[in-house]
Amino acid sequence: MAAVESTMLELKTAAPNFTLPIVTGGVLTLEKYSKYSKGTVVAFICNHCPYVKHINEQLVKLAEKYIQEGIGFVAISSNDIGHYPDDAPERMVEVVRSEHYPFPYLYDETQEVAHAYKAACTPDFFVFDKDLKLTYRGRFDDSRPGNDVEVTGKDLAAAIDAILDGDEPIENQLPSIGCNIKWKPGNEPDYFGIK
Repeated sequence: MAAVESTMLELKTAAPNFTLPIVTGGVLTLEKYSKYSKGTVVAFICNHCPYVKHINEQLVKLAEKYIQEGIGFVAISSNDIGHYPDDAPERMVEVVRSEHYPFPYLYDETQEVAHAYKAACTPDFFVFDKDLKLTYRGRFDDSRPGNDVEVTGKDLAAAIDAILDGDEPIENQLPSIGCNIKWKPGNEPDYFGIK
């Protein structure tokens, strides 16, 4: 599994809207979902990635806390299930239930949403304010599988707190690192050197 970093999309970028199926049923449109939120977190994750598994427990706790404070959370898997069947929607449902995800888990079959966000890895986090302008992109925290650093979600939490407190975006924004998104053959993006 190739480890890659976030592309670090330009701050203040407007969130690309999308409508995607929720693996547990229904569909979600970002503009409608975020309409009454103080901010929205869009996370690109997947089922099998060790970097995602490493943070899952703390991600759930962090999401539960901030959902109660008016922040919307949504997770998206864009991986090619033809080559990575563990990331198929039926397996996504199993992960929602086993990990107790408090947020909708969406399947980006065409990978168009991942392209629109210039998503690079799993996990890859994007935080938008109430007007859906990008205020943060990057890592959950500095913990990685095997580095013995406690998983806290401090970087993502600081970005969300800045929105809730009415502050400017945090200055120290570092890229996430994780497994590369598993692109379908011929669908690889050119925005971070895969092509």
